[in-house]
Amino acid sequence: MQALIAIIALALVFDYINGFHDAANSIATVVSTRVLSPRTAVAWAAFFNFVAFLFFESKVAGNIAKGVHPSVVSLTLVLAGLTGAIIWDLLTWWWALPTSSSHALLGGLAGAAIAKAGIGSLDAPLFVKTGIFIIASPAIGFLLGSLLMKGVMLALGQLSPASIDRHFRRLQLLSAALYSIGHGGNDAQKTAGIITAALIATKHQNIADGHRPHVAAWVIISCFTAMGLGTLTGGWRIVRTMGMRITKLVPVGGFCAETSGAIALFLATALGVPVSTTHTITGSIVGTGTVRKFSAVRWGVAGRIVWAWVLTVPGAALISALTFLAVTKLGFPQ
Repeated sequence: MQALIAIIALALVFDYINGFHDAANSIATVVSTRVLSPRTAVAWAAFFNFVAFLFFESKVAGNIAKGVHPSVVSLTLVLAGLTGAIIWDLLTWWWALPTSSSHALLGGLAGAAIAKAGIGSLDAPLFVKTGIFIIASPAIGFLLGSLLMKGVMLALGQLSPASIDRHFRRLQLLSAALYSIGHGGNDAQKTAGIITAALIATKHQNIADGHRPHVAAWVIISCFTAMGLGTLTGGWRIVRTMGMRITKLVPVGGFCAETSGAIALFLATALGVPVSTTHTITGSIVGTGTVRKFSAVRWGVAGRIVWAWVLTVPGAALISALTFLAVTKLGFPQ
């Protein structure tokens, strides 16, 4: 029982780190356009991250919980998976790279599972679907962001820039709230899925073969609370990269990026797909930037971000696999 409590605590630590690592996703645009101060923005995002559990079913959490075959899942495997994800998140936070905590967590879980029982222990459809959305989520964000930006420019092109900014500074409060709900709704559920997997592994919860497991209310609320608190201490390092270094944003661009990102996240969460909020909002920001002119996007910075995306799953998987092998050598049960 003590081991289970320790694993749940570690999972909530990951969720907290996810909150401050990915806080930039929720607030970068609203801070860079100077609609809100950083302190006010993180409080705004933290609140809407927390209340997101009121809006979505726990489909994502259930799918994560069955990502590895229940007969393979153990507390040691979950420990190694979380360790891989946490270390990767902290490294990329230090490097100021907006990578995906979601893919770090899935990579960590997969790496430990493969080290223990081979690739056949993974739920192939979930990982294939997640792999597809590594490409699809930024593409959807890019498409929606550029279309929305073009539509707004066509509709309001006759107004002065000052008038447009004045209106969209208010609207950005709404779009930032919607994006934070989408962020919390998808990301906090991933940790809830890991905790549910640990409960199943220790026989504290049952799962019918081939079915999505039930996710307890206390698990959901704990995860959303941890993520909200993490966002409240959000990471300015990544905010600078997301909101200021990719392209220069004004309130109308911030609104379009956040709104299109929120739409993409709402869709993915409704389908139960664990997507990267980082990939989605980055695609949206680039999409809005290219509408003004292609050269408005700093492609060198965007290229570094893409490389970090590519390396996230294998990087976290390698760390978790090595952790699993090391702790089992020290006598931890497999």
